[in-house]
Amino acid sequence: MKVLVTGAAGFIGSNLVIRLLETGDTVIGIDNHNDYYDPSLKEARVARYENHRNYTHLRLDIRDGESLEKSFQTYKPECVVNLAAQAGVRYSIDNPMSYINNNIVGFANVLEACRQHQINHLVYASSSSVYGANTLVPFSIQHNVNHPISLYAASKRSNELMAHTYSHLYGIPTTGLRFFTVYGPWGRPDMALFKFAKLILSGEKIPVYNNGQHERDFTYVDDVVEGMVRILRSPARPNVEWESTNPEPGTSSAPWRLYNIGSDNPIQLLDYISLLEKELGLKAEVEMLPVQPGDIEKTRADVSELVDQFGYMPKTPIGVGVARFARWYKEFYKK
Repeated sequence: MKVLVTGAAGFIGSNLVIRLLETGDTVIGIDNHNDYYDPSLKEARVARYENHRNYTHLRLDIRDGESLEKSFQTYKPECVVNLAAQAGVRYSIDNPMSYINNNIVGFANVLEACRQHQINHLVYASSSSVYGANTLVPFSIQHNVNHPISLYAASKRSNELMAHTYSHLYGIPTTGLRFFTVYGPWGRPDMALFKFAKLILSGEKIPVYNNGQHERDFTYVDDVVEGMVRILRSPARPNVEWESTNPEPGTSSAPWRLYNIGSDNPIQLLDYISLLEKELGLKAEVEMLPVQPGDIEKTRADVSELVDQFGYMPKTPIGVGVARFARWYKEFYKK
């Protein structure tokens, strides 16, 4: 296939690009290389595949609808994976407009380009954060998600609803993927494992929110990419049994679907830190702090739809994933 991937210099996006190229696909990567975190890390990710014969890298912003439209005209992708977004729950509390502009306006531009060019399938990143105030675990795509507790979560839920509208009105197959705390090599510096490694190696205190009682369904990046590739090759179809009198939240009479991608095996944050300590050979100094606004205290993914429809669920043990990250971090930063 010819696949256009936005956020191609990002954590998940760069790993997806490599996998698609390995399977023989042609990939057009889009990224604006902004400075939300160190741009040199983004450059290093892209350097792994920038010269591949089946890859084209475009440095543009999805907020620029005209430039995005031109890229579709020029390269004529068959499928699109939208991973470009302003990430981070805590950052959204102080910088809400960044999420409106990137995650809503930018996504609207992607949807419109998909409509104009009759894309076969749009797959886009949602988030486990959409479950918001819901405390019933494991989180299921059948659960209510109308009470987000951060603007980041609200922007991702908005993406799901926007995609449904385009699927309903224009027949574009769209699939939203609710990622659960993705981690692994080449990760983002604002994510827990990356921050913890940096602080442990520099001898600084680790801020541990909710007094370490947070539980997260950590999901290894290669497992997420595997799920994405399988779903990408199976465009969303209407649920012929969907009824408006008893609507199923994760499907529709339109070609629109939602899936959780998580390990279904949450662990406490303190146990996560212990695994990292073991791999780095150092003891962390922790600072216990109260829960932060916008944080969900416990996440766990119900991945039954993923298993039933694709015969797949994430399988990398947390200890293996943390070890691979620690090895990469020490090699990349020469620690």
